[in-house]
Amino acid sequence: MDLPITPPLAPMLAKSAARVPKADAVEGGYLYEPKWDGFRCLVFFDGTDVELISRSGKPLTRYFPEMVVAVREQLPPCVLDGELIVVAGDRLEFDLLSARVHPAQSRIDELAVTTPAKLVGFDLLAADGESLLDTPLRERRERLERLLSTVAPPIHLTRVTTDADVAAEWFTQFEGAGLDGVIAKPLDSAYTPGGRTMLKVKHKRTADVVVAGYRLHKNSTPEAPLLGSMLLGLHASDGSLHHVGVCASFTAARRAELVAELSAEAVDLADHPWRDLAMGQNRWSSGKDLSFTPIAPTRVAEVGYEHMEGLGEDARFRHTAQFKRWRIDREPESCTYGQLEEVVGYRLSDVLA
Repeated sequence: MDLPITPPLAPMLAKSAARVPKADAVEGGYLYEPKWDGFRCLVFFDGTDVELISRSGKPLTRYFPEMVVAVREQLPPCVLDGELIVVAGDRLEFDLLSARVHPAQSRIDELAVTTPAKLVGFDLLAADGESLLDTPLRERRERLERLLSTVAPPIHLTRVTTDADVAAEWFTQFEGAGLDGVIAKPLDSAYTPGGRTMLKVKHKRTADVVVAGYRLHKNSTPEAPLLGSMLLGLHASDGSLHHVGVCASFTAARRAELVAELSAEAVDLADHPWRDLAMGQNRWSSGKDLSFTPIAPTRVAEVGYEHMEGLGEDARFRHTAQFKRWRIDREPESCTYGQLEEVVGYRLSDVLA
């Protein structure tokens, strides 16, 4: 490609922060942005060819043909950092976005029409034949605003603020539209590929859940079994136990202890409330192996999580939950969706405006 920057290029990353930092916490201040819950995407466009590259360096171009068309029609040659998202019901829907990565071209073409993506731009890495990697963010933002001043959906410019109080309001409000938190970027900083020079503030919560099964670790053997993940459930209003995700990330020693504990509580799958889970795919499975060892749904654990994917009693943990402790003081029937914090609804169209 005829650009001052060409792939591969690692995107700039962020490290976690407990709260939105004050504007004066860094020399020159911060630029705050909403944290989008989509696919990080570097856009390379030389005026003819378009390449969409994921955070891990994998090509996304073939999966989003509608975005290739939009980039060619609306942008000049440039290198843009942004996020691919899919919107449904005026909120972000990550599962619909994930479904866009499909091996069959016919399915890709169909989804490009039925669940089209949007691109939210938030940084400019090259323009007018010039690399901007060493240019301070405040100047990159000004040039990005000029470059995207005339774009129309499905390309958008992310909103920003230099006011920490406004960013804190966004952190609370925008979750209702499916956003992930807030990003804080030093205004005087250069773009450092692969460097964690930004801060991210994400939602963190806890919930009491029913542990009703487990899967073995990839390194498990018959002689030395190791737990890979525990399957988690919440009771719906009709009393049924819904599978809402997994928790993992244990030491090898703890994996061995847990599989020994839980295997003693194994039950016949035919008598388990999730007997259909291992027998067929659902909208969350993405073709993965769903086999697991069912256990009696009597154990309660406290887990940490960031936010839920989906709405109401169809929701589940967006990411792998973090095991906190066993709750021997809780009855499994008390682990319901009602304990989850209700997120105030917010329209994504208002965030994109």
